[in-house]
Amino acid sequence: MVNYNGIISNDFQDLANNRSFLFGDGVFETLKVVNGKILFWEDHYFRFMASLRIIRMRIPMEFTMEFLEQKVLDLMHQKAMSNARVRITVFRNAGGKYMPDTSTVSYLIDAEELATENYQLIKTPYEVELYKDFYVSKQLLSTLKTTNKIIYITASIFANENGFQNCLLINEDKNIVEATQGNIFMVLGNTLITPPLTEGCLNGIMRLQILRILKKQTKFQWEERPISPFELQKADELFITNVVKGIQTITKYRKKEFNHTVAAEILTMLNQSI
Repeated sequence: MVNYNGIISNDFQDLANNRSFLFGDGVFETLKVVNGKILFWEDHYFRFMASLRIIRMRIPMEFTMEFLEQKVLDLMHQKAMSNARVRITVFRNAGGKYMPDTSTVSYLIDAEELATENYQLIKTPYEVELYKDFYVSKQLLSTLKTTNKIIYITASIFANENGFQNCLLINEDKNIVEATQGNIFMVLGNTLITPPLTEGCLNGIMRLQILRILKKQTKFQWEERPISPFELQKADELFITNVVKGIQTITKYRKKEFNHTVAAEILTMLNQSI
């Protein structure tokens, strides 16, 4: 079952005129809900509304924090879930070609049950490689969660075909931007480094939480700066962040293997902050 414009139903809508399907004319938010509570909901909401404004969608008056939160919880109640990965997709209504006939929108909410509540450190082998077929552009649109992120798909296929768990994306300056499934952090000694949004990386909600944690503690230093691929093999640790998994440690890049000591400490701080 999905929530389509407020109606929870098993019916699939006709995609023939859906602009998200035809043109990638949509944005989405991926949420983690634990015990009926949306984690970091305020951050998600304001990023979502900012994304709609940036791509010139008309935000419905009813799209308040309370309205969307209730729609998410109603769907989870209908599906008898307490912990879930939820996706809210908003797309421009049908009509027009590249030039839309309207800027009004529709929305769809879906939920997938999760087994775990707290964020946990996954220690299984996780090898990554650079993806160099296409580049992430250093621009504002690259920071949004739009429905036309085809580079994530092609990079994921490349990783799967070559026996990697993920790929690291680069921009036109050949700097590391992010992974296909989240933002990237590099640990050098006592310092955690992540690319700034100006490099074209996603404005990730978990990235934001990790930076807030780092600002409040004194044990580790942190920087937002470009990361060269040459630095990866000098790093002590690499990890990926997203709101569903929290922190995914990278165990190997080419011939370099990494530990996860700092990632484990940051994950503990994250769970304590929730």
